Amino acid sequence: MSSRSSIWQWTALAGVSLPLALALKWAAFPAAMLLGPMLAAVAFGLRGAGVRVPGWGFQAAQAVVGCQVGTAVTASILATALEAWWAMLLVVGATVAFGALVAAALERWRLLPSNTAAWGFSPGGAAAMTALASEYGADVRLVAFTQYLRLFVVVLTASGVSRLLLGAAPSSFQPAPLLDFGFAAPDGALLAALGVIGGGCWLGRRLRVPAGAMLLPMTAAAALHVTGAAHLSLPPWLLAVAYAGLGWSIGLRFTPDSVRHALRAIPALLGATAALIGLCALSSWFLNAALGVDPLTAYLATSPGGLDSVAVIAVGSRADVPFVLAVQTLRLFAVVLAGPLVARLVCRAASPKGGGDSCP
Repeated sequence: MSSRSSIWQWTALAGVSLPLALALKWAAFPAAMLLGPMLAAVAFGLRGAGVRVPGWGFQAAQAVVGCQVGTAVTASILATALEAWWAMLLVVGATVAFGALVAAALERWRLLPSNTAAWGFSPGGAAAMTALASEYGADVRLVAFTQYLRLFVVVLTASGVSRLLLGAAPSSFQPAPLLDFGFAAPDGALLAALGVIGGGCWLGRRLRVPAGAMLLPMTAAAALHVTGAAHLSLPPWLLAVAYAGLGWSIGLRFTPDSVRHALRAIPALLGATAALIGLCALSSWFLNAALGVDPLTAYLATSPGGLDSVAVIAVGSRADVPFVLAVQTLRLFAVVLAGPLVARLVCRAASPKGGGDSCP
């Protein structure tokens, strides 16, 4: 693709994304600056747009969101989360089991090969699951499409549920001005935040930590904030750029080729995704009943989406962000570590004599 064509496509994509994001923000949707670009990118991707968010751009966006989330952590909130570790473990275990159950059902009804279904419905870590699937004999194109279709549906659903629950909130809630981008000269707090973002992003790549570009800045920012060692501040314009980067990265993966490859499976994938969301919603009911966690926080904590996208929605709503991220982070590591074992169990249970696609 020529540089002129690339510049034109990025300009057009940004020109569509901004008004769509502002319309969603005017309607008080959480994470409007993520949803608008994501919806615009899906439309551009399906029309054959050749631009893609580079890997470093996606990781930088994750690092910004991670730093923002880390600044919301306080010592009292951390203590509350540690007290509820047993409930978090139960919820995470149930979510992994739900993903395996949905994958087994898809194979039993001959809607997807067992190995591909198992990797496609591992709830979380879409990029990691796609990369691992290629090493275990699954159909990588179908796994990638399944993962990002699930992520797309989950983000839309979570944002819609958050909007409904926010609608029932006290009238004291006031949405931010539509064009409040807060441009200002860099100060010490911003420079400290940029240092955390850059250092965490670099270290995550070097250590190959799953979602390290987000988790390491989030951990560092939380530690600095809780101990009072440094004050971090992120301007609205930087957050808006990061949210747009995440939305574009998700949406542009929906290309005509990927959709054609999975066309016959789309109804089954949508149904399975709805089933997984419903099963995970049962876990949110458990958190609400056992710990007294508010419904919005419980729903986002158990939502089977990506860590970064759920973080953006949680920050844009009235949820308990550290609790949501604690559960989501624990699930991410559980899914990455247990993914090969779950895929093997689902595949062997579905094809005890070695039938179907190759088992890991």
